[in-house]
Formats: sequence, C-alpha cells, structure tokens
Amino acid sequence: MNRVKPLLITGTVILIFGLVFHLQGQSIIGPESSFMYSNPDWTRHGIHIAIVGIVIVAVGIGTSIIKRN
Repeated sequence: MNRVKPLLITGTVILIFGLVFHLQGQSIIGPESSFMYSNPDWTRHGIHIAIVGIVIVAVGIGTSIIKRN
C-alpha cells in the first residue's frame, strides 16, 4: 500500500489542476487577468491534464487490486 498512496494523491492533484485549468479556459473561475482566462487552448489543455490524472489514479487503484490478490 506504500506505493499506491503516492499514485492516488498525485493523480488526484493533477486531476484537480486539470479541472481548474479547464474551468479557467471557459471563463468560469479565476481572475480575468489570468492568461488562461477565456482561452480555448487552456480548455483543451485542462481536459488533457485531467485525463492524465485519471490515468494515474486508475493505475494506483489497479496496483492496489493486483497486490491484494
């Protein structure tokens, strides 16, 4: 379980950052002075970053299940 916890924490943090970047790109959150605010590139980047976070979390969960068996 010692190797799984860092994967879950890292993946969750990356997922949250991706969601924040996506929402800033859509002008939903963040300061209007941000270079990411209302920027369609950051809408896409945020989705890609969130997907990477989901993959890392999935690897952590998969590793946890495999180690139990």
